[in-house]
Amino acid sequence: MNRKTLVLPAVIGLLAPVLAACGGPDIGGKGGDAIVVGTTDQFSATKEAPAPFDPAFAYDAGAWNVLRQTLQTLMRAPRGGGEPVPDAASKCGFTDTQNESYRCTLRSGLTFADGDAVTAEDVKFSIERVLKIKNDNGPVALLSNIDMIETNGDSGIVFHLKTPDATFPYKIATPAAGIVDSDTYKAKQLRDGVEVDGSGPYTLETETEGGKVVKAVFTKNSEYKGDLKFQNDKVELRSFPDAASMEKALRDGEISLMTRTLDQDQIKKLSENPVEGIDLIEMPGLEIRYLGFNTEDSVVKSKAVRQALAAVIDRGQLASKVYPATAEPLYSIIPNTIVGHQNSFFNKYGEPNRQKAAGFLRAAGINTPVKLTLNYTTDHYGTATKAEFEVLQEQLNASDLFDVTIEGTEWSKFRENQKRGEYAVYGMGWFPDFPDADNYVAPFLDKDNFLNSPYVSVETRNKLIPESRRATDRGSAAKPFERIQEIVANDVPVLPLWQGKQYVAARDDITGVEWAINSSSDLQLWELGRGVS
Repeated sequence: MNRKTLVLPAVIGLLAPVLAACGGPDIGGKGGDAIVVGTTDQFSATKEAPAPFDPAFAYDAGAWNVLRQTLQTLMRAPRGGGEPVPDAASKCGFTDTQNESYRCTLRSGLTFADGDAVTAEDVKFSIERVLKIKNDNGPVALLSNIDMIETNGDSGIVFHLKTPDATFPYKIATPAAGIVDSDTYKAKQLRDGVEVDGSGPYTLETETEGGKVVKAVFTKNSEYKGDLKFQNDKVELRSFPDAASMEKALRDGEISLMTRTLDQDQIKKLSENPVEGIDLIEMPGLEIRYLGFNTEDSVVKSKAVRQALAAVIDRGQLASKVYPATAEPLYSIIPNTIVGHQNSFFNKYGEPNRQKAAGFLRAAGINTPVKLTLNYTTDHYGTATKAEFEVLQEQLNASDLFDVTIEGTEWSKFRENQKRGEYAVYGMGWFPDFPDADNYVAPFLDKDNFLNSPYVSVETRNKLIPESRRATDRGSAAKPFERIQEIVANDVPVLPLWQGKQYVAARDDITGVEWAINSSSDLQLWELGRGVS
């Protein structure tokens, strides 16, 4: 998680007033009113982001979680995690030992929600469309290793890859490979607005005001022919201006579930003083928070400045002071629950050490204090982001090696500024597109990377990433990933800060909550149902 830029983004960002509730604590379930899910996320169609739900453009957790409900992919993430399983496909697999040719067969009778048949040509059109549009905001990098797509009749598709890639099944299980209809999507042009048409589990209806989504309702798609099991017929996503008003709506029975973003005080309060009828659920999380650098900017172009930052920042204090319930220090771009992780930053820099940081700067002939601005987004990662950057500012200024100011910007402008290279240092978050070390490496270090970073490690791009992708057994890919982490710790193109957990709070008559969000923060609305309180 944009994509994938996210900290605790578990659902679509919506900007909306509080809407009228669907009546009391018995909200939701099969054949009844919609299950109403609350969020504090924001999402809007803007000049900079005119097509927020187009799979060729969307690359943030909120939009992807809308697309996961509405667009079908050949493969999908299974309920409890692990290797992808077929969805629009009846079967898929590599046809060679080099992991360069991948064949899928579509399910029979597959149709879009309007009844039109889904064919192999639709799959080819959809994926080639992402590659042709090649939007710099979008997920094209996930599919860029495709050399050619062949079709065989209405149901056969073969992907020929440029280089071996054992992670390819994971990539075509993401919304980047969502299947769209050529009747409603143009081959070389984004589809502006917030409409989505697909063959996925739900159809979507939205209400907007001034380009901002104020209501999103997912209704069970009667034409869906995958193997997902529905526990409801309808789910509504509703936004609140802050976590406090969202919690009040949950307590009052106006919503059934609140997802992101619960703030620290709420988690502590609900944990220590449970509310009758409301459950707080902790879930595994794979999101990370990090600082990114424009390595061509004069302020941080010297590696010594970035190394000094890595040496002086106290991750433990940051996590315990700002996110005591939801974060732990992170010393690698690969989180500690992913195969291949090693604490590369701790191995190189150890505990926060002003003397070591000063040594980096002195050896490079850099005068201190180094003046720099830490940029963060005010409305994308939760209310604690400002406090997080205030702690970073305090730590760095206390070292006397840096003279730091902080500046917050709303996400719609922040992301565009970041991609254009206007920030020397900026704070971002990441949710994985799929739970593999490759997805914590390639989006930051490979060609056409998500950050639009000018940093290049030739060894990483030309040798280590390709080597890691040849390993069908992902455990055997650990060695190249370990070397990549060492390179990142030395060059510091990004600086990992912390790894987070996920929490949701739900009324106790709602079932399936434990399955509704997986470790990658994929929203699985079909799992939610209504039981007995």
